[in-house]
Amino acid sequence: MKPRIGVTTTPATVDGRPVEQVNRSYVEAVVGAGGLPFILPVLDRDDAGAALLALDGLLLTGGGDVEPSLYGARPVPEVDGPDPARDASEVALARAAARAGMPVLGICRGAHVLNVAFGGSLLQHVPAVTGADHSVRDRARELVHGLKIDPASLLASVAGGSSVAVNSLHHQAVDRIGAGLRAVAWSEDGVVEGLESDDVFARILGVQWHPELLLGHRAHERLFAWLVTEAAAPLSTRRSTPAPA
Repeated sequence: MKPRIGVTTTPATVDGRPVEQVNRSYVEAVVGAGGLPFILPVLDRDDAGAALLALDGLLLTGGGDVEPSLYGARPVPEVDGPDPARDASEVALARAAARAGMPVLGICRGAHVLNVAFGGSLLQHVPAVTGADHSVRDRARELVHGLKIDPASLLASVAGGSSVAVNSLHHQAVDRIGAGLRAVAWSEDGVVEGLESDDVFARILGVQWHPELLLGHRAHERLFAWLVTEAAAPLSTRRSTPAPA
């Protein structure tokens, strides 16, 4: 059986009707890596553990900003599109997956969710902190800037090296690192671009860029290959990661 990868969605309204949306690029990335995507709607936080029983891996997708109150901050004017229900659902999924030793890949917002789930905080608007604009949306499928990866990290082994070029579609970023996580990749202006569990046996990766839009570039395809390969491993070989209750 192909590994079953849960893919989170964005609530939206189309023609006056509520829907759950996910960019097709995430689905194609999982399928291309040999996985079977299962689309996860926003769920009650208490149902996170039960939902994961049917899955082998979790992909936390991009989207709107995480509600700042979840990391003890007041929103700045640039905060865009927080959805408390989605935040609660995905934080619960991240924590439940970590406790179960399930492999997790967080992309952009997904990396932010991982960090907040473990007690970390976010930069609410990167240009106000570094002066650099990281939201280059007209070049979403292009390599926009380079970043450095800790050569001793899981991310370096997955991406195939200690430097990689990425796209850039974000205005927020990881700030204070959550408990049990560590920063492993940085852009030239010092913004954290990758994080992972500090337990070498755990299976948690978060990246700030959007590798699903860079299929055809081996370094970015390898992230999805990692997720699917890890999801195929027997549960007995996984080691759980402590996560906040």
